[in-house]
Amino acid sequence: CLAEYGVCENLRKLEITGVSCRDVYAKQLCCKSFLVVPAEVYRHILGLWQPDIGPYGGLLNVVVDGLFIIGWMYLPPHDPHVDDPMRFKPLFRIHLMERKCATVECMYGHKGPHNGHIQIVKKDEFSTKCNQTDHHRMSGGRQEEFRTWLREEWGRTLEDIFHEHMQELILMKFIYTSQYDNCLTYRRIYLPPSSPDDLIKPGLFKGTYGSHGLEIVMLSFHGRKAKGTKITGDPNIPAGQQTVEIDLAHPLRLPDIENLRDFSELSRIVLEVQEQVRREEQEEEQRQEGEDRSQQAASQPAAQPQGGGEGAEGEETAAGAEGAAQDKASASQPFVLPMGVISRNEDYPRTCRVCFYGTGLIAGHGFTSPERTPGVFVLFDDDRFGFIWLELKSFSLYSRIKVSFQNAEAPSREAFDEMLRNIQSLAT
Repeated sequence: CLAEYGVCENLRKLEITGVSCRDVYAKQLCCKSFLVVPAEVYRHILGLWQPDIGPYGGLLNVVVDGLFIIGWMYLPPHDPHVDDPMRFKPLFRIHLMERKCATVECMYGHKGPHNGHIQIVKKDEFSTKCNQTDHHRMSGGRQEEFRTWLREEWGRTLEDIFHEHMQELILMKFIYTSQYDNCLTYRRIYLPPSSPDDLIKPGLFKGTYGSHGLEIVMLSFHGRKAKGTKITGDPNIPAGQQTVEIDLAHPLRLPDIENLRDFSELSRIVLEVQEQVRREEQEEEQRQEGEDRSQQAASQPAAQPQGGGEGAEGEETAAGAEGAAQDKASASQPFVLPMGVISRNEDYPRTCRVCFYGTGLIAGHGFTSPERTPGVFVLFDDDRFGFIWLELKSFSLYSRIKVSFQNAEAPSREAFDEMLRNIQSLAT
């Protein structure tokens, strides 16, 4: 049970009620002569999943819990308390001990478990359906459902939210998400693999996104780059899109604390690095074009290794720059947001380890006219980082999600990279 299903508790306690450990394992493995819907089928849905809820996405962890397989939806804490722990609620559960069938129950709503259905569509994808959606309704109608959802989602009433645009966004999200009634399709996601050379441990983080509230972002490392991919999103930048990209080959030297308060000074520094990056990319394109022409014109195969050597040298230079930046990351320096930069959470750290040039993705409503704009990645410590969006004059603070998700590791680096490409293409 431990090796194949992740059951960590002492199942010997079950024998007090007349159920043996062997019975539990047999039912989980599924004796097909007893079970109409074999429990073994549901074994393949253990792990981390992202629901297809338009631009909003989500985070589901399916685990074995005693005599059940339970799907837990994880939600960020209430805005803007980014350091608070995650919230979670059950969406469905599967009985593993029924003799005639492995019963599926929908846990959505406030009237207790009721009849549901799970269909495994294909590898790394499954769907849920509630067969009794009337259990989701409240006696007070949609208004009561909205007030209850608002308290759970935001921890406040609509009257407490004075910003009109935020009210519109909240109402839009309720109308959009509630129409699904827990009838959802889920696609598998993995936690990012780690390397000893990573700046910090990769993983999932909660981040502040202005009027959209807190969202979940996956930080992963890819050589000279670090990427923040949205697991939950909003109508501007949907789940699956790459919200920030950090250039680890271009650390930033911040001005002293007094000059840092001047936004124009920080902007000047960042734009200079942006121009430098643009020139380097242009030179790299020209060099690559020249190598391609040389290889086409070369009459002897011996000419090819020379190009590879230059490429290797470039990689070594980038690795050296990254290593130097990581050496600097052990020290700390004072940090303060420049005047005029808006932050949802004023309780950000006042010291940081290192900063890098990066870009952040912005777009209009409905992901219209997306563009990558310059910004500053600020590493505070092993569990917190920030991003200054230069064009928006806005600051996002991110805090690590400290949950031990089960069955969430990627089988390989290639599988993780393919997963990232898939969720981004679906979002686009």
